[in-house]
Amino acid sequence: MLKTVFIPLSETKINGPYKIFRMKIDDDMTLRRMLDLGIVRGAKIKALHKSPMGNLTAYFIKGAVIALRDSDAKNILVYRAT
Repeated sequence: MLKTVFIPLSETKINGPYKIFRMKIDDDMTLRRMLDLGIVRGAKIKALHKSPMGNLTAYFIKGAVIALRDSDAKNILVYRAT
């Protein structure tokens, strides 16, 4: 039996397809911003590239490219999409 492994979005590999499992965000304003960006349970997301300083990553989600700070991405749990 395969076991699903959940990892923070900030630890995903570049170009690896992932699906969002859940968000661990307590701040209502930040949660609303993530939902507005299309970060919802079951959505496919793929890391495209990291900034030179490494604290910002571009992601492809629902036909758009968005950038998230690692401090926000670490609160989004994902699993490998098949």
